[in-house]
Amino acid sequence: MKRAILFLAAMMTSFSLWAAIDAYQFKSQAQEEEYRSLTESLRCPKCQNNSIADSGAIIAADMRQKVYDMLQQGQSRQQIINYMVGRYGNFVNYNPPVTASTLILWAGPLLFVIGGAAVIILRSRRKNIRSQLDLSEQQRLAALLDNDRKPL
Repeated sequence: MKRAILFLAAMMTSFSLWAAIDAYQFKSQAQEEEYRSLTESLRCPKCQNNSIADSGAIIAADMRQKVYDMLQQGQSRQQIINYMVGRYGNFVNYNPPVTASTLILWAGPLLFVIGGAAVIILRSRRKNIRSQLDLSEQQRLAALLDNDRKPL
């Protein structure tokens, strides 16, 4: 009885027994490499910073299964990517195409650098009005500075 309870407790605490492992059979080594390449190049919609190959999310497992099924059907890499983009949007592609909706992602950093350079150039060319004091203001400034230098 004690052994049965101990065995049952070990089974309940061992989550690795319930872990799912993708075990797919491929027709060739090239097809397996294509599968690995595709799953590493598609982003998980839930995890956002992981590829579907690295993600443990259920949606990533479904996407891996769909990639496998489509490869078994003989579909090309581009057809699979087009299907995933059509279903989940350009977000699933780590290298999204340049479109109207993704243009700010591509042009944003460049516009930021150009804007910063323009601000620096314009500020450096502006006349420094503060340094243009008339004679009475210069004398007053010198007097104030002399008073500060005198020992107490």
